[in-house]
Amino acid sequence: MKKISIEWLVLAAVCLIFSASTVYADSEYGSIDVAPAVVITEPATGATVSSPVKVCMGVNGVVVQPAKKGINPGSGHHHLLIDVDLPSNLSKGIGKDANHVHMGDGSTCKELKLDSGKHIIRTLFANGG
Repeated sequence: MKKISIEWLVLAAVCLIFSASTVYADSEYGSIDVAPAVVITEPATGATVSSPVKVCMGVNGVVVQPAKKGINPGSGHHHLLIDVDLPSNLSKGIGKDANHVHMGDGSTCKELKLDSGKHIIRTLFANGG
């Protein structure tokens, strides 16, 4: 079994990408102010799990779409950062390796094969492109 420590982050990247503290979502009731947020919904914080681990994210105030759809206000795709800190410069691209998982296909869940032990999984939401 693996001990996974999950940090839920309200992402600074969303603020940089959209240059605003709120995103307006259209609904049948008109525009609603929704603060952009991304959370890891699965597994629960502190869960003991076995590999492969299914990691799922939920969003608030943004729309998940494939990267191939380009850069569109209020939308983007997920990245998972495993046992690494958030990048200090969010204007640069995110590497692709065992610690940086791109979900540019627009998916919200990913199965990760992790070695035994404690891990920290972070999520980062970025605009398409």
